[in-house]
Amino acid sequence: MTNDKILEMALIQAAEDYGCKAEDFLKPDNMCVRFAPTARARKYLYPPYVLDMATYGSNIVCACARETEKPAYEYIEALDPERAFECPNINRLNAMLSPLGCEIAGMGEYFLPRMELVQALPSPLPIRMLYSKDFKDLYVPEFSNALCEKRKELDCLGAGAYDGGKLVAFAACSRDGEDMWQIGVDVLKEYRRQGLAAAVTSRLAMEILSLGKVPFYCCAWANVKSAKNALKCGFRPAWAQMYAGKKRQIME
Repeated sequence: MTNDKILEMALIQAAEDYGCKAEDFLKPDNMCVRFAPTARARKYLYPPYVLDMATYGSNIVCACARETEKPAYEYIEALDPERAFECPNINRLNAMLSPLGCEIAGMGEYFLPRMELVQALPSPLPIRMLYSKDFKDLYVPEFSNALCEKRKELDCLGAGAYDGGKLVAFAACSRDGEDMWQIGVDVLKEYRRQGLAAAVTSRLAMEILSLGKVPFYCCAWANVKSAKNALKCGFRPAWAQMYAGKKRQIME
């Protein structure tokens, strides 16, 4: 696994998600494509597909439905990538989508590992690898970032730090794509600021890479502590993404 290969795999996955070509994300000009996710698209993409835009830094690729094609094109036509993902422009996009019964539903920054930086970091507590069979009793609020009960069939691998017999820090991943597995992490409040988040995250990332898969990590813009954890574990920003949904669907 190399850095170039990791990026290539991420771009291929993005193309599967949107229904375009991997090279589209590296072009100099912004572009809209009709949303056409393939069978290999990330599993947490839910219909109805309304609008989803991403930038890897070079341009904006916006996948949209028929009804959002016109406002999406008008929005990205004259915007630099970084401007499309900030206020007040996002407010303007929301105003364009509102008459269609749609609004911005989420946004985040995504990280990929750098091979020269990723390593298993030290832990003050013993760490144990966990598998899907071990997750049965772990679908609790304390570990809701690491595991997702709505998609528990995708949760496949984890790294847990234990204080005696008590699980106190837990990073787990879901098979969101065939070759790309997303990491989430939780640490019990009384065990934070001890390096445990980085210890379990880095250990899990190394294990995923050893299986020939690409670990990826996502957090919201304002989640500074999560972004710091990603950086500490050898991940670096790779792309940003913003998506819209039907208002009634978002409420549900």
